[in-house]
Amino acid sequence: MKTAPLMVAGWIALATPAFAAPPVALVEEIQGDVTGAELMDYVVPGQHIKLGPDGALVISYLKSCRRETIGGPGGVTVGVGESKVEGATLKNDIVNCDAAHAEATAPETSEVAATIVRGIAPDSAPIAQAIVYGASPIFEVNGRGILVVERLDQPGDRQQVEISGRQFKGRFYDFAGTSHPLTPGGTYVASFGTSRIVFRVNPQAKAGPGPAVGRLIRMN
Repeated sequence: MKTAPLMVAGWIALATPAFAAPPVALVEEIQGDVTGAELMDYVVPGQHIKLGPDGALVISYLKSCRRETIGGPGGVTVGVGESKVEGATLKNDIVNCDAAHAEATAPETSEVAATIVRGIAPDSAPIAQAIVYGASPIFEVNGRGILVVERLDQPGDRQQVEISGRQFKGRFYDFAGTSHPLTPGGTYVASFGTSRIVFRVNPQAKAGPGPAVGRLIRMN
């Protein structure tokens, strides 16, 4: 009888490792009957999503930049760089995204960003830690505070946004819902609490909605 708790613990450990793994993709769109994931959820390898007859979703992989449109009925198993479907239909393309930024952590980017900002000379071009492919970025921030986005290559362009803690899913603030897009080709520093990151807006970027994985700035 003394071994029962250990057996239960072992079963739990075997059942949960996939969901303890780092996220590999983002669910950008959901329609109809979908279970196993929600809009703007991060998903991990081995995670299973079920689609009903009217179910559909868009999954974008953070490192492969593969964007999949999947329609039901059927099932989806999340992979490392692409999904496996059973019964469902899958269409995919490759979108512009910054795969290197997907692995960066907030402490790492904040420390490097501080060094970049301190070292900027009047005639130098700031080094960006990330690239966004939309002029209306999505910032991933937790909690409440002031999000400051300031242009480095042309001083004087500064935006300040009060984050109330009510952003989508408690962490996503989308500039596509504002009337203040950033300037294509510009280099900016974003600050929120102790987090900081220097990023560049792709010169061909356009304002408004677009693939979330290409507009995402992770500051968590």
